[in-house]
Amino acid sequence: MSKSSETISSISALLSLSDSQYRIFDIGRRIDKISKEQFEKIEAAELPYPFPTQGHALLAIAFWQKQSSSPYLWFIKLPLDERGLLNQGARNHFIAIIIEALGENLTVSPTEQQEALLKKNPYHFTPAQYKLAAVNSVVSTSLKQAASKFYAPAQSYLSGENGWDAWQEIGVQGLSDFSFRLNETNNSEILVKAINFVPEQVLVPLCSALENMTLPAEVITQIITRYQQDKANKNNTAAVALLRALASSTQHPISQKFLITLIKDNALEDEVLIIIAGRLWPILNDEDILFVYLEQLIKDNDYELFTAIFKDLVAIPMIRPVILQAIRSPKRSPNLAKAIGILFKQ
Repeated sequence: MSKSSETISSISALLSLSDSQYRIFDIGRRIDKISKEQFEKIEAAELPYPFPTQGHALLAIAFWQKQSSSPYLWFIKLPLDERGLLNQGARNHFIAIIIEALGENLTVSPTEQQEALLKKNPYHFTPAQYKLAAVNSVVSTSLKQAASKFYAPAQSYLSGENGWDAWQEIGVQGLSDFSFRLNETNNSEILVKAINFVPEQVLVPLCSALENMTLPAEVITQIITRYQQDKANKNNTAAVALLRALASSTQHPISQKFLITLIKDNALEDEVLIIIAGRLWPILNDEDILFVYLEQLIKDNDYELFTAIFKDLVAIPMIRPVILQAIRSPKRSPNLAKAIGILFKQ
C-alpha cells in the first residue's frame, strides 16, 4: 500500500488496500457484527450508526492477511454527530494516525517508536475485561479457530463435575468461550442444568457473555427461573446480571412475555430501568410498551433519570421513530407531558 492518507477516504479502504481480510463488530452495548457493506454505508454517512453508546461508535476490528493465523485487533471509539452519523473528521484523523505510525503494511509488528505513536491515538480504547473476552470468543468462533485453553476447565466446571464451589480455577475467557459455543457438543444442555446452581461469582461473568448470544428457549426459561429466585432473595446483583443475559434474546416469545410483565411492575429499581434501556432496548420498539416504560421512569418524579435515558434511547435508530411518535401522542399522561416539557426546556 503506497497511497497517502489523503487518498484513503475510509477505514474500509485502508484495510482493503493493505490486502487484509477483516471483520467488524460493535462492542458498545453488546457484541454485534456489522457487515462490510453496512460499515461502508456508515462510513459514507449514508446510514446512522445502529448501536450508539453515549454519542460514540465503539468498534472492534479484527484483521489479518491470508498467510496469518492470528488476527490483529483494533478497538476504536469514534464520535457521532447529532443525527447519529459517523464524525468524518475524527475518522479521517484516525486513518492519518494509523498510516503515519504503520506506513504501508498494517500487519507488521510496530517498532517502539511506532508503538508509542499508536498509543497516543485518541480514538483507541481498552474494553472492560468481560468485553475483551467476548471479542476474543466471537473472533475465534467466526474464523473457526480453536477455543482458548480456558474453555475446557469452564465446560468441566459448568458440568458440575467438581462441585459448584470449585470456581476459582476458571476464568472470564473460559466462560465467554463456552457461551459462544452453545451449539457445540451438549453445551446448551450443560448450561440449562448449571444456571440454578452456579454462585454469583460465576453467574455475573457468565451472563455478561450470554448477553451476546441468541439463546434457546430452555436456557431463557432457566434464566427467568433463576432471576425470580434471586429477586425473591433480594440478590439484586445476580438478578440484574440475569436480565442482561437476555439482551440478544428479547424477541423470543418467552423473553417478550417476561420482559413486558417486568416493565409493568411498579416496583422497578433504577438499575433495572437502566438495564432495559442499555441492553434490552428492542423490547421498547412498541409504542404501548414504551409508554409504560416512560411512565416508570417518572413515577418518582426523577426527571434527571428520565432525561438521561430518553437521550440514550432516542439516539438508537431502531427506537428513535417510536419514541418521537410517543412523545407527541395525545395518550401521554400529564406526568409524562411534564417530563417531556422539562426535557425540551433544557
